[in-house]
Amino acid sequence: MTKKTPSLLLSLIPVLFLIGLLVLCVRVFGDGVSGGPNQVALMTAAIFAALIAMWQGCSWQELQDSILKNISVAMQAILILLIIGGLIGTWILGGIVPALVVWGLKILTPSIFLFATCFVCALVSLATGSSWSTAGTVGLALIGIGHTMGIPMGLTAGAIISGAYFGDKMSPLSDTTNLAPAMAGTDLFSHVRHMVYTTGPSMIISLLLFLIIGFWMDGESYSPERIKQVTDAINGKFNTALYMLIPPVIVIWMVVRKIPAIPALLAGCGMGMLFAVLFQPQAVSEFAGEPNNYALASFKASIWAMASGFKASTGVPEVDSLLSRGGIYNMLSTIWLIMSAMMFGGVMEGSGMLMKIAQSVLKVAYTTGRLVLATIGTSVFMNLTASDQYLAIVITGRMYREAYRDAKLDPKNLSRALEDAGTLTSVLVPWNTCGAFMSTTLGVATTAYLPFCFLNLINPFVSILYGFTGWTMAPLVEGEEEKNRNPEPSAA
Repeated sequence: MTKKTPSLLLSLIPVLFLIGLLVLCVRVFGDGVSGGPNQVALMTAAIFAALIAMWQGCSWQELQDSILKNISVAMQAILILLIIGGLIGTWILGGIVPALVVWGLKILTPSIFLFATCFVCALVSLATGSSWSTAGTVGLALIGIGHTMGIPMGLTAGAIISGAYFGDKMSPLSDTTNLAPAMAGTDLFSHVRHMVYTTGPSMIISLLLFLIIGFWMDGESYSPERIKQVTDAINGKFNTALYMLIPPVIVIWMVVRKIPAIPALLAGCGMGMLFAVLFQPQAVSEFAGEPNNYALASFKASIWAMASGFKASTGVPEVDSLLSRGGIYNMLSTIWLIMSAMMFGGVMEGSGMLMKIAQSVLKVAYTTGRLVLATIGTSVFMNLTASDQYLAIVITGRMYREAYRDAKLDPKNLSRALEDAGTLTSVLVPWNTCGAFMSTTLGVATTAYLPFCFLNLINPFVSILYGFTGWTMAPLVEGEEEKNRNPEPSAA
């Protein structure tokens, strides 16, 4: 059977089918939707899309190859997710997270907490180039500090994510910051400088909003007695001396020194186990249930913390809930979600339906403003359907590269738009690799933190505004076109 090019209407049917299924699952299953229903919905939509594609003449082998290719793109994310699960468990057992919480409660106050959280996460991610490493280390402790102060966890997660994605977007060490200019056809540092115009104002507005909210909330839920109860409970079970903060400093230093994320995080797991054995004998013995054999207790506790997470028993329910987390096992439902999303995205891409939808959008993008709007919209659509920020950047960049040249616009305008939407909106989609990671790592549902990810929400609209007004939209300089077609590879 001859393979047909899918029509726009036919290409949209699987997307509408998926949206309908996801909405139905949310209404029926509520908070339990990410524990299986969303995954089944994505797989069902993938099968539905595959049936349409095969009816149009696409072979199953083509679709399968595309699915496997999409899953391979997500494999690094899956490995990091597994290691982060182990890192959380071992860092709680090792007293690292408890120490971060105790010291954070001593230093921070509710009025500046959200502002400081966003700012600190921005600095860490700018230094490391990784929003995921930032959330899995300092972000994890900040969630606990905010919860103890009575600040809604969704609001704290929004501040963490806003800060973490500022650095992820602006750091020359970030993979997306290098990927976007490569797809657009410009160089890394032109791209970073050009993003300052949209990301800078967006970050300033975000910090001001967090500061205003912090002062508005100051004192509403803050209780010194509650803080003392939490810190006393933690100190009663863990050694929270200042030297317990050495492992996160070392991990951040390793990432800054360009050591790949996976070895750096594995080293972090090892340090968590080591610090547990050396400095947390009480927690290790109690968790392992081996009060008379510390060697056996150390082995059992380290393995269980990494495999299944830590289970706290301080006698204070709030602290037990805060510190009973982590473990590779508890990441498996998130991995299932990612692979289900990759299955749907693979069928949509392999069948040509994603490309058909995007090409239809391109037909109406005949002004600068509409071209930027189309780029932003397509990136968001790819994050919703292809379910991965890398695919959103690669596919959208590949599609619009010639359109920007035809419009006589410098490629750095395209690379900026790719990051303004492709990078930043990925974390707002529950089944996207980034959304799934953040909700699992921080323990906050995507729908709970989404309204407070101010940077991620504001930045795309600033980019669209610039497109329609022409502000900072750099023209393609005569003689630069050939250079931009084949930019020199970045040292980063």
